Amino acid sequence: MNLNQGLPLVAPRILPVLDPGFRPAALAVRAFRAAVNASGSEVPLSLAIEQADGSVFHHATEVFAEGTHGAAGNFLHVERLVKFMLWGWGGWRVHVQGSPTLAAQLKRHFRETAAGKFDSHIIGEKIFDRAIEVVAARELPPERSATTPLGRHLDGCRIGFDLGGSDRKVAAVIEGKVVFSEETVWDPYFHPDPQYHFDGIMESLRKAAAHLPRVDAIGGSAAGCYVNNRVKVASLFRGVPPDAFNQRVKDMFLEVQRAMGGVPIEVVNDGEVTALAGSMSLGANAVLGLAFGTSLASGYVTREGNITSWLNELAFVPTDYNPAAVRDEWSGDHGVGAQYFSQQAVGRLIPAAGIDVEATLPLPEKLRHVQSLMAAGDGRARKIYQTIGTYLGYAMAHYADFYDFDHVLILGRVTSGEGGNVILAGAKEVLAAEFPELAGRIAFHTPDEKDKRHGQAVAAASLPQIAKKH
Repeated sequence: MNLNQGLPLVAPRILPVLDPGFRPAALAVRAFRAAVNASGSEVPLSLAIEQADGSVFHHATEVFAEGTHGAAGNFLHVERLVKFMLWGWGGWRVHVQGSPTLAAQLKRHFRETAAGKFDSHIIGEKIFDRAIEVVAARELPPERSATTPLGRHLDGCRIGFDLGGSDRKVAAVIEGKVVFSEETVWDPYFHPDPQYHFDGIMESLRKAAAHLPRVDAIGGSAAGCYVNNRVKVASLFRGVPPDAFNQRVKDMFLEVQRAMGGVPIEVVNDGEVTALAGSMSLGANAVLGLAFGTSLASGYVTREGNITSWLNELAFVPTDYNPAAVRDEWSGDHGVGAQYFSQQAVGRLIPAAGIDVEATLPLPEKLRHVQSLMAAGDGRARKIYQTIGTYLGYAMAHYADFYDFDHVLILGRVTSGEGGNVILAGAKEVLAAEFPELAGRIAFHTPDEKDKRHGQAVAAASLPQIAKKH
C-alpha cells in the first residue's frame, strides 16, 4: 500500500528532532478535509462500526466526488479512518454510507491485502468470532452503546496483578491499603509453552496471598483482549502455537481462579486499568490512559466514570502517514502507535541519536542504557525523548477526533525519570503551536511515586465485586 497516494502529507511545524520525515495523521486528515471542502465537489461520507452485542458507533467525514481531481486520495483517507475505528472502538461489520465504490474497495482491502487480512483475522475472527464485513449502506444503523462501571471496589482482602511484556507486578491489598507489592522480570512474548505463563502468574499470586489473612478477590490487567476472563487475543502469548493457545491459554485465568480457590476474579485489558488508575488517583473522569511499555497500552474512562465496549488498542492505530514510516513487525502496517510510544520507539531512535549499543541487546536493556545517559545529562538521550514528545502531541490531536477526554495519564517504563518530563513538554509544545483549542482543554498527568509503585495493581485489585454475605 502506498500510504501517500493522493493524500496531502503535511510537514509539521514542529519536526521531531530525530525523525524529520514524520507526517502526522492529524495534519493529513485535516488537510484532506480542507481540500475537499475547498473543491466544491465534496460528498458526505458516513461510517459506522458494529459490534457483536449490537453496539454501533458512527464517524462522519467528506470525500471528493468520484471522477474529480483529488478523488484518488479518497480510499486511503477512509481506510486509515476505518483502521482507527477498528482498533480504537472495535467491531466486525463496517457500514459505509455515501460511496458504494469505497465500500467495495474496503471489502477488497480486508480480503486481499496483508494489513487488511491481519486486521480481519485479529479483530474480526479472534475477538468478534467472524471476519470483517463491509456493507454499502443506504442509511446507517442508529448509534447505540452500553457503558459499564469498572472497579473501584476496595473492600476486603484483594490481590491485584499487572502482566507486562518485560515484568509482572503484584500487590496484596487490605481495605484499599497495599501491604505487599513485588515486581518480577519475565519474558513471556515468545515462550511457546503456556505453562511458563501459568507458573509465573501463580508464583506472583501465591507470594501476595502469603501476606493476606485470606483472599477475597483477584483482579488483573494484561495486554490484550479479554471477554468474561477468557483470552481472545494477547501479545503476551504470541509465541504459543494455535493449538496450545486454544487448549490452554483461552481459559488460563479460569484455571488460575480454580487454583486460587474459586474466589471472584476479573481480568481486563491493561489499558483500561491504566485509565481507571488515573481516574481513581485524579478523582476525575473523561480520562485517556496511555502506558508506554513494551508496547503501547491504552484505556478510556467516560465522563460518567464508566468504560465502554471499545478495544482502545491504540498500539495498532496509524500515527504517521509517511509511506516510508517504520513498519510494525506484527501487524505489517506502517506508522502505527506501538512503534512511536514504547520501548520499541526508544530502540528504533537510538541509532538516529548517535548512541552506540549492541543491536542484539534486548529492548528493556536498551531503554535502561538510554535512561542512564539521560540521568547523566547526555543530549543524545534527550533527543529521543523530545522526539517521542513531538509524536505524542500530534497523536493527541488525532485521538481527540475519536475520543472525548479532558485528562491524559501518561505512564510506563519509557516515561520514568526526567525523560518523562521531556516527553510531556514536547507534547504540550505541539498542542500550543498547532492545536491551541486542545491545549486549553487537555491536562496531562503522570502518577506520583506512590501511584507508580502501586496504582496499577491497586486499580486492578479493585476490579472484582465481592458478594455480600447475608
